Amino acid sequence: MRELIRANDQVLVSAVGALLDGAGIRYIVLDQNMSVIEGSIGILPRRIMVGDQDVQAARSVLIDAGLGHELRPE
Repeated sequence: MRELIRANDQVLVSAVGALLDGAGIRYIVLDQNMSVIEGSIGILPRRIMVGDQDVQAARSVLIDAGLGHELRPE
């Protein structure tokens, strides 16, 4: 698994998830339940992870959607 994005913005995390779903790319969102610990103030970023075999396709989907600036460095 490789980290695709890291963001505090839940709307961005949802949008990226929808794009990946639409492209048929499997992913997992890590740290989304950390709000219980942090008190729901949104300081801990969520991470979207994809399988090693899907990294390039996922990056292409986000670049095509204009979200390339959100990608983690390779």
